[in-house]
Amino acid sequence: MGTRTKELRRMSESELSSRVGEINKELMKLYSQVSTGTVLKKPMQVRELKRNVARINTILQERKSQSSTDGGIRKA
Repeated sequence: MGTRTKELRRMSESELSSRVGEINKELMKLYSQVSTGTVLKKPMQVRELKRNVARINTILQERKSQSSTDGGIRKA
């Protein structure tokens, strides 16, 4: 289930956004199972999915900041 950061960095922004949507749907399913008292088969899956969302958001933010500074970090 774990998505490596290298794989995420190869994806386009639209692919990353759709991946976040997929992960959020999956998280909602897991949260509903927990709220109804169902024991999850893989409890760590919730943590992994939340971390993947954070990774994707970080990558999107990095790209946004790079595009606003016209090419990234500049040397003095």
